[in-house]
Amino acid sequence: MSSSDKHVGVIGAGVVGVCTALMLQRRGFKVTIIDPNPPGEGASFGNAGCFNGSSVVPMSMPGMIKNVPSWLLDPMGPLAVRFNYLPNITPWLVRFLLAGKRAKVWEQAQALRSLIGSTVPLIKSLAEEAGAEHLLRHEGHLYVYRSDSALAKDRGGWELRNANGVSTQLLNADELYEFDPNISRAYTKGLLIAENSHTTNPYELVNAIFRKVLENGGRFVSARATGFIVNDATLSGVETTSGTVSVDAAVVAAGAYSKPLAEALGDNIPLDTERGYHILIRDPHVVPRIPTTDAEGKFIATPMDTGLRIGGTVEFAGLQAPPNWKRADVLYTHARNLFPGLSSTRPEKNITKWMGFRPSIPDSLPVIGRSRRCQHVIYAFGHGHLGMTGAPMTAMLVSDLVSGEKPTIDIAPFSPARFALFGGIQSHQMY
Repeated sequence: MSSSDKHVGVIGAGVVGVCTALMLQRRGFKVTIIDPNPPGEGASFGNAGCFNGSSVVPMSMPGMIKNVPSWLLDPMGPLAVRFNYLPNITPWLVRFLLAGKRAKVWEQAQALRSLIGSTVPLIKSLAEEAGAEHLLRHEGHLYVYRSDSALAKDRGGWELRNANGVSTQLLNADELYEFDPNISRAYTKGLLIAENSHTTNPYELVNAIFRKVLENGGRFVSARATGFIVNDATLSGVETTSGTVSVDAAVVAAGAYSKPLAEALGDNIPLDTERGYHILIRDPHVVPRIPTTDAEGKFIATPMDTGLRIGGTVEFAGLQAPPNWKRADVLYTHARNLFPGLSSTRPEKNITKWMGFRPSIPDSLPVIGRSRRCQHVIYAFGHGHLGMTGAPMTAMLVSDLVSGEKPTIDIAPFSPARFALFGGIQSHQMY
């Protein structure tokens, strides 16, 4: 069957799904995107909008286990676990802490660099094709610290970045103030990474790519995918709440909702959700020059077309619990500490709040590869904090797999089979 005759169903209309759909169309495939919600309204809507090829530091790092008690005791901390969700998340947390061993962390960082190191030229190409290049800014990313000791605590992360070819420029207090006078003088150290980019409107970028997919002849089915029709390891359709979509191949890019679809094909993936929050301050009067991360406070401020977005915090509470909006409220206090020019009184009428679900895997690596039961179903989910950044190369890898070509990079570290144990030996599924 030629690519022009092959129909691919892409489950998920977030950034990974729409980028994958457009990449598949480049190879000549017919595409249908399946999602119960409009494009770009999941985690893609509320992220920090960054395309950071430098983001190679896994979430779990050596020595992190000592922080577990504080996670449980501080509901407003940068990482919190709701007590009633603790029984559900404990197996995930155990895997998470085990993934933080030094040797594993270095392997994970290398794998992440291979996945995201080319994100800037790849997203530029996709945005240009979609007529959305005006939504991209190639201006770098800034990390700030209050003291030398605070910077020293992150030494392991910066060693990982440097070892993987990430160039940084160290700024002292005066250089930091000269670079961006809006930043509080309480911050005395900055690290500038010039290679990174961001979008001024993640939602519009995702929708621009989505519209290009439709313009190219793609279809959109507004329904939730519930399973697959597989006979003798051959896929013939995706089952949805609106009926069956006939396809020859399928891509699971449903973010935090991907786990049951993988389970339907015999793959038990340790996927859970990090609930992330942001506030958007419209007309803030003070904005950072470029996306700026307070490395100690674990939050990021990104200037966007719609205002100043302050995003951060991680909360484990599952998909059903209501938001804890106090976690969003505290972000304004953090923002004022970073940018004293913001009003001391919260301008409620100019602030919107958001909470979304980051699809996260314990070892900080997404799942990219073929399903166990059917080689025509390919997984592309679990990007955690790196959905925007990881989407372009993930899309290319999926299009490689659907085309039957050797993947652009080694995908063994991302294989879904890394979680399957047979006789005590971990299997490795190759393309």
